[in-house]
Amino acid sequence: MTSLRRLGSSDLQVFPLALGGNVFGWTADEAQSFAVLDAYAAAGGNFIDTADSYSAWVPGNEGGESEIVIGKWLAARSDRSDIVVATKVGAHPAYKGLSATAIKAAAEQSLRRLGTDHIDLYYTHFDDETVPVEEIITALDQLVKDGKVRAIAASNISPERLQASLDFSEREGLARYVALQPHYNLVSRDTYEGELQDTAARAGLAAVPYFALASGFLTGKYRPGTSVESARAENAGRHLESERGRKVLAALDRVAQERGAEIATVALAWLAARPTVAAPIASARTVDQLPALVAVAGLRLTEQELAELTEASA
Repeated sequence: MTSLRRLGSSDLQVFPLALGGNVFGWTADEAQSFAVLDAYAAAGGNFIDTADSYSAWVPGNEGGESEIVIGKWLAARSDRSDIVVATKVGAHPAYKGLSATAIKAAAEQSLRRLGTDHIDLYYTHFDDETVPVEEIITALDQLVKDGKVRAIAASNISPERLQASLDFSEREGLARYVALQPHYNLVSRDTYEGELQDTAARAGLAAVPYFALASGFLTGKYRPGTSVESARAENAGRHLESERGRKVLAALDRVAQERGAEIATVALAWLAARPTVAAPIASARTVDQLPALVAVAGLRLTEQELAELTEASA
């Protein structure tokens, strides 16, 4: 059994790779999604990440499609208590922003779609600076008091607002953020490293980075002169144009070859070893894509390998 990691100051214990649910009900239909979820659970995985807005950007979708798929899968299994379900509030087209009213209504809808009586980890998806942190935290705390949410977290938030939220929770004795979901990977370090990471570290928050594989760039399938069929090809491909991107690929190639590991596994292992990081998030559209992701649980890079990758990505 893979050793699970404790999520910040919460009592949640999670697998060192969170399975991204953004593809469920989008580029993966229900059958494909179930197959990926089954394979992830069979590998020891227990941490599923989604949001109420996935995948509202697809014509004909209204948001919540990913939660519905996950809810059906949970219902088909008898061990809901073995799975840590994380979802987010604030970006669903019908429940935009983080007013107390929006949070309360959106949470009820997420619970309904997921077919469960509680959400294990509830994130604010994007900070809403029009709403005081006091209102946001008080609304989230009420969900915890009501037993509808076990732990709360934040994504896409400034260090100042994060600190203000933590201070208010502390002062009033209310539920406190236990985790942070930043945009962070080998080719995108600037948004998290620095003040935001320092704030998280001081507060004992666990980081659960999204875009951990840079939209697929860090799988190594994007190379000069190749074209990839993917909904995210444009985002991933642009990293080839930067010196940092090319240096990182070269370093990943070297370490992966030496360790007999997949490039994606090495990229995730670097991230999993960074200060504050508990579990990177990566998604798989097919079962074939999953082994390279879950293998991060068994790959510990040496200090020298970590240093080589850190230097290449500087």
